[in-house]
Amino acid sequence: MKSIPLLFALLLLFSCNQENKITVDTIIKNAKIYTVNDSFSTAEAMAIQDGKIIAVGTDTEITKKYDSNNIIEAKGKFIYPGLIDAHCHFYGYGLNLQEADLRGTKSMNEIVTRLKAFQKDKNPTFIVGNGWDQNDWEIKKYPTKADLDLAFPNIPVVLNRVDGHAIIVNSVALKLAGITKDTNADGGQIEIVNGEPTGIIVDNPMELVFKIIPKPNRKIQIAALLDAEKVMFENGLTTINDAGLDPDIIDLMDSLQKAKLLKINIYAMITANQKNMDLYFKKGVYKTDNLNVRSFKMYGDGALGSRGACMHKPYSDKPNQFGALLAKGPALKAVAKQIAASNFQLNTHAIGDSANTVILKIYKEVLTNKKDRRWKIEHAQVLREADFDYFKLGIIPSVQPTHATSDMYWAEERLGKERIKNAYAYKKLLQKAGIVALGTDFPVEEVNPMLTFHAAVARKDSKEYPKDGFQMENALSREETIKGMTIWAAYSNFEEKEKGSLEAGKWADFVMFDQDLMTIPENEIVKLKVANTYLKGVKVK
Repeated sequence: MKSIPLLFALLLLFSCNQENKITVDTIIKNAKIYTVNDSFSTAEAMAIQDGKIIAVGTDTEITKKYDSNNIIEAKGKFIYPGLIDAHCHFYGYGLNLQEADLRGTKSMNEIVTRLKAFQKDKNPTFIVGNGWDQNDWEIKKYPTKADLDLAFPNIPVVLNRVDGHAIIVNSVALKLAGITKDTNADGGQIEIVNGEPTGIIVDNPMELVFKIIPKPNRKIQIAALLDAEKVMFENGLTTINDAGLDPDIIDLMDSLQKAKLLKINIYAMITANQKNMDLYFKKGVYKTDNLNVRSFKMYGDGALGSRGACMHKPYSDKPNQFGALLAKGPALKAVAKQIAASNFQLNTHAIGDSANTVILKIYKEVLTNKKDRRWKIEHAQVLREADFDYFKLGIIPSVQPTHATSDMYWAEERLGKERIKNAYAYKKLLQKAGIVALGTDFPVEEVNPMLTFHAAVARKDSKEYPKDGFQMENALSREETIKGMTIWAAYSNFEEKEKGSLEAGKWADFVMFDQDLMTIPENEIVKLKVANTYLKGVKVK
C-alpha cells in the first residue's frame, strides 16, 4: 500500500484541528488587555460567546482553541473593562440636554445671552437652564433675579446651579410658586434682602419651584435617555449608577431596554421617600441583564459650593452659617432603619463633616449584626478625623475625584486650613475602607471619565493646575483608580461576579484606547479619547 502524500496528511491534520476548535461569536486578538483581575494581569486575546467572555489568554492560546467568523484584530490597542460611573445623574443629564446649557458661563450677562439664544431656538413657554457656578465668575457672589426680570419679564425662568443644590429664579417663577419673604425655608434657604426674595433658593424650598415646572412628556423623557446613552458610549461608560430616580423613570428605562432601544447597564438608586419605599419593599429587588434596582438614595445635606453642606462649625467665610441637614436626625434614622430591615442597599449623600458624622453613626447603629450590606456614603467630602474609622465597618465611600479639582480654588476659604486637610481625602478613605467607588456626579461635573482618572492620579484639573497637585497625599495610584472605575465600583453594586473585570463568565463589556492609561504621561490623560466601546460583545462606539 502506498503511503499517504505528505501534503494530504498535513491538510487532514489541519482539518481535524479546525473541526476540534470551538466556534464563538467574536475573538479579539493582538491587544494588551488589562483584565483587572485579582493579580491585575494582562492578556492578548479574548473569546466571546452570547455576550460573555468565555476565555482570556495569549493570542496562541485563544486562536488554537477557538475560531470565529468575527475576529477583531486590535492592532496593539489597550483594552480595559467597561468603565463604571459609580455616582451620576444619567436621566437628569439627558433632560439637561433638552434644556439651556449654562456650564462654563463667566457672568450673569453671559447667562442671559445664552438664554436668549435658547429662547429663540426652542421657543419655550417655561425656561429651564442648568450648570451656572458663581465661583467661576469674577465677582463670586450669588446673582439676583434683577437681570432675569429685565430680560424675561413675562416668562418664568428657573436656573439650576451646577451642584443641583441652589437655583436662581425670576419674579414670574417666584409668583407662580407662591414664594414670599414669609415662606417656610426649613432644610434650606430662601434668600431675603431688603424684605424681599432675591431669587436665590437653596435645597428643600426648591421643591416649591420644581412643582411648577411643566413635567417632561414621554417623548422628551425617551429622548433624554437615548441622547444621554450616546454620550456614555462615546466616553467608554458601559454601566452608570443613576443616583436618585422615581419608579416611573425606572420602569421607562426597563421597557426601553426590553425593547432593545436602550442598551446601557443601569444601577438605579430609588429616591428614598416613603411612597417609593413602600412600593419597592413590596416588589423586592429587581434585576435584569441591564438593570439593577436594589438601592435607595437618601440626602443628608446640601453642597459645599452653596454653603448647604452641614458642618460642625461655621463656614470660615461666613461665620454665622453652618449649612443644614435636609431632614432631622430621627427622620433620617427612621428611613435607614426601614431599609436595613429589607434587602435593599442605602446610599446617602453626605458632604459636610456634621452630615457625615450623623449618617455614619446611623449606619453603624442600624447595621449592627447585618453582614455584607455594602451601604455607601455618596461624596464623603469633608470628614472629622475620628469619623474615618467608620469606613472599616464595610461602609463604602463613593467619591468623585473631579469635585476635588473643581472645588480646590475656593474650598479652603469655606473650610479653613485645618478642615481642608480631611476633605477630598480619597487615599485615606481607601486605606480605611479597602475600596473606593469612583464617579463624576455629572452633570455637576463633566461626563468624561478621563477627567476622573486624571484628577484621582494627578490631583490636577484639566489645565494642569496646580503644578504640584492638590493635597497629593490623597492621590490614588493608576491601578487603584482604574479599579475604582471598574471592579470596585462593580463590587459596590453587588455586581462583581458579572462585570468590573475581564474574566471568563463575565459580560464582555470593555473599552479600547490607542494609548495605555497605565503609562501615558499625566498631562496626556485628559486628551485621551476612547477608540471603541463594546457592550456585551457588541460594538456600540
